This record gives sequence, structure tokens and C-alpha cells, in this order.
Amino acid sequence: MTDQVPKDVETHIPNVARMYDYYLGGKDNFPVDREAAEKALRIAPEIRPSARSNRAFLGRAVGFLAESGIDQFLDIGAGLPTQNNVHQVAPGARVVYVDNDPTVLVHGRAILGKNQNVTIVEGDVRRPREILEHPDVRAAIDFDRPVGILLLAIMHFVPDEDDPLGILATLRGAMAPGSYLVLSHGAADARPKVADGVGKVYTRASSRFVTRTGKEIIRLFEGFDVIEPGVVNLPEWRPAPGTDAPYQPYRDSTASYFLGGVGAVTGER
Repeated sequence: MTDQVPKDVETHIPNVARMYDYYLGGKDNFPVDREAAEKALRIAPEIRPSARSNRAFLGRAVGFLAESGIDQFLDIGAGLPTQNNVHQVAPGARVVYVDNDPTVLVHGRAILGKNQNVTIVEGDVRRPREILEHPDVRAAIDFDRPVGILLLAIMHFVPDEDDPLGILATLRGAMAPGSYLVLSHGAADARPKVADGVGKVYTRASSRFVTRTGKEIIRLFEGFDVIEPGVVNLPEWRPAPGTDAPYQPYRDSTASYFLGGVGAVTGER
């Protein structure tokens, strides 16, 4: 990462976006992030392939939405720009990236700022109403038309006291019929002790990791019509024809380290 660090970027606390960047093999991270990430990887080596599977899932899901006619996307908790961003998978679509991390905002604006179809907004998923009412979001997204809202690997940083079900209900209420939700979340079923160990690493990071079971993750899709194949182990979600799933350690998809799915908004508001 560049030596010129903005004043509001903390470099002495592990940052979840920069740790994720490290898992993906990126360079936008600091020693404190790499140290914390390596601690997590020693406990759960599957985090790295899970992160890559999550990125691949984003690409397939966004591609599916684009083929279904979605031409505007709201990516909440977008993280640092890397390969196969939403606007690259769906060229020509209007995309709003939302994050509350100064590192993400600085790098995102530097890398993506010249793209007329891309908007980068500061916002926190725990305050969805502020995101929905943000003037830059309103200028880019027409909520009277179908929209794709992405919550990739972000809700497991939202504790129960912040009402994750309420957050999803607020977002769902703003989505016109024909819209889609794309969501992925770390799951604790398969190795609960390991999940607890990873959680302890993240207690020292910028956001706390919240362990949830597969059943709890599926509840986040309440009010949406979950499309086939359902909420599954990420590589099982509509893999490209002729390709092997890169990471399937568990037969029971609800016991995977990462689960994901796509929910449709049907009927009337």
C-alpha cells in the first residue's frame, strides 16, 4: 500500500476490508492487517478459498441479475476495489458502492472515480435508511424500477443488537417488484469452535465477526422468494457449466463456512 496514508485511515488496528483484501491476494493492506489475517488463517485455513469463492459468487450472481434485466446495483459493504467488480461484470449498469471504511472510500474514488456510471458513497449497513435516502444514491438509483442490492460478506459484521432482520426489511421495503437481493454470510455450523476462534481474532479488528448458523442466515431472506438452488455453499450456486466447484469441504451446504443465495422481490410493495 502507498506510503501516503490519509489522516482518517487507522493503521494500528486490523481493518476487516484490508484483511479481506489480503485473503484475496491484494496489496492494499498494512502489517497489522496481515498479522491478524494470518492469525485467522492459522485457525481456519479455509478462509482464503472461501473469500475467493465469495468473489466468484458475486460475479455469477451479478451476471444472473444483469441477464434478468437489472441495470442498477447498490453494493453495500463493497470493500476495496479488486477484480470483477460489479460495474465490470455488468458494464453499462449504474452502480453505487457503499462503505463506511475510509480506506475503501479513498481507494475506490481514486480507482473508480472517472467512471460516469459508478458512484461511491459513505454509508453504514446498520443505518440502511440513511443509505437509501442519501442524495447521491437517489441520483443514481431509481427505486421505482427493479434494483439489485448486494450484501456480500457484510452481515456477519452486524450483531443481533443492530437488528439484522430489521435492516433487511428496510431494504426490502425500498425495492420495487422484480428486484433482487444477493447475500453471502459466514456460517458456523460445520466448525463452531473454529468460528469462535476466528471471532476472537476479529474482536481486535475494526468490526466484530458474528457467528450465525445456516438456519439463522436463511432467516435473513425472509420476505424474499429465494431462487434455485437456494441458500447454499457458495460454489454450489449456479457454477459455470463444465467447471468444478473450487471449494466444497462439506456435503451439507448448510454447514459450509460461507453460504449465499439470491432472493427476488415479487408482488406489490
